[in-house]
Amino acid sequence: MYLPEPHKFFSVSNPVSTPSAWAKARKFFLLAAGIVALDQLVKFLVKLNMTIGRAGEIPILGDWFKLHFIENPGAAFGLTVTHIMAGMGMELPDSTGKLILTLFSIVAVSVIGYVLFRLRDHHSRLPWFVAMIFGGALGNIIDRTFYGLWFNELNISQPEPFAYSGGLFHGRVVDMFYFDIWEGFIPAWVPGMGGEYYSLWPIFNIADSAISIGIVIILVFQGRFFRQDEKWKTAAETPSPKETTPEVATQPEISPEIPANEEATASENENDADPA
Repeated sequence: MYLPEPHKFFSVSNPVSTPSAWAKARKFFLLAAGIVALDQLVKFLVKLNMTIGRAGEIPILGDWFKLHFIENPGAAFGLTVTHIMAGMGMELPDSTGKLILTLFSIVAVSVIGYVLFRLRDHHSRLPWFVAMIFGGALGNIIDRTFYGLWFNELNISQPEPFAYSGGLFHGRVVDMFYFDIWEGFIPAWVPGMGGEYYSLWPIFNIADSAISIGIVIILVFQGRFFRQDEKWKTAAETPSPKETTPEVATQPEISPEIPANEEATASENENDADPA
């Protein structure tokens, strides 16, 4: 009975248990972790030191670019599940909508993290931009999941209409970077946003920037990324000239053949030479 060698027995290509797989993916997750750390540092500084709303606004480049502390209870552009359902003629409590949004975001971030891990062998810059999206999404998930718990007393003490009582999974995302281009009310006929007051360029944070940059770069250069990866794989499968051993052409051995007439002549000569 044949038994494989131990090192072959345990060298099954399992992307989860193979140490080299984690080593390849580590640099991408480190980038995501760096984005999360920077994002949370800025948010903590803003949350603990700035006054929410226009009262605490800090001009950076005149009236064009400002630091404006605001908290987003929903997703991108302030959309909430409650607003979306209301636009469809359905009612949903704010707390339930917030919980649905947070749980859905956690699932989505987990999927992005898994995709990033699977892209560890991709031979282009695609994994780097997926890491940016993952890090940004994870940074905002921390706000939604924990800020209602960590800063509950501070949230309650904020001036109206910004005060809220949250808890686990009921936090709000801290935003602070504001390009003041236009502000006004959205027309009432716009589903989910009608009648609401918005700025043309939403107030955002570092996590939002990482997500936006990652998505835009991937959409623009996705074809190039996959062509680069395919080209690398093709080159890896093609043996190099050094690995190719030239075949030496061998000449077949040719045995001398005597024609039939020469054989007959030789036989006659032998007979003549034989004395009677």
